Amino acid sequence: QVQLVESGGGLVQPGGSLRLSCAASRIIVSAYTMAWYRQAPGKQRELVAKIQTNGYTYYADSVKGRATISRDNAKTTMYLQMNSLKSEDTAVYYCNAQGIGGANFWGQGTQVTVSS
Repeated sequence: QVQLVESGGGLVQPGGSLRLSCAASRIIVSAYTMAWYRQAPGKQRELVAKIQTNGYTYYADSVKGRATISRDNAKTTMYLQMNSLKSEDTAVYYCNAQGIGGANFWGQGTQVTVSS
């Protein structure tokens, strides 16, 4: 079965950086639209960034200029580099893969806490 496993979350000070990873099994990440979502306490899950099969990338306004989404096809891994982190970036970050035919997979999430 398809598995998406996130890692790289943790506690970071404001202004710091993190790189989140999403390791995929049983799918080829370049054949899916891969995305990062996040959900803060009491808020709805929101799209942070995505990378489409053709390499097109999208970023939410809240992270534009501070985030970079990428994928390593050989390692079937997707990444999210986040810089200049703010307290409002605190959330559980989820990896998502969407493919043809309605295929839609989620990881279990990784907590990112930005605090001094």
